[in-house]
Amino acid sequence: VQLQASGGGLVQPGGSLRLSCAASGNIFSIYVMAWYRQAPGKQRELVATIRSGGTTSYADSLKGRFTISRGDAKNTVYLQMTSLKPEDTAVYYCNAAGRTTASSPIISYWGKGTLVTVSS
Repeated sequence: VQLQASGGGLVQPGGSLRLSCAASGNIFSIYVMAWYRQAPGKQRELVATIRSGGTTSYADSLKGRFTISRGDAKNTVYLQMTSLKPEDTAVYYCNAAGRTTASSPIISYWGKGTLVTVSS
């Protein structure tokens, strides 16, 4: 399973950005997709998750500014980020928990990150 994240870049404080992530490969089912981020010198932290049924959850500090959603294409997820702050600067990683066959174990897959820089 491969995860391809895109949409990062440079944005001014107060601006918005939308990240995209598409999962491809030998996928039987994906149960949860998520976004994590890692700021310079800090540990990776969970940003938001979305389950196959559509249930979402967010880091408390990001509620109201970030929105995770599924795309029309299967196994695609977006992260809409608004009112961005310099402290949102980080590498954002896409994550998916799924299996490749009906009997294989559920594995956590990671994509390469996409850099978001919030600066004037």
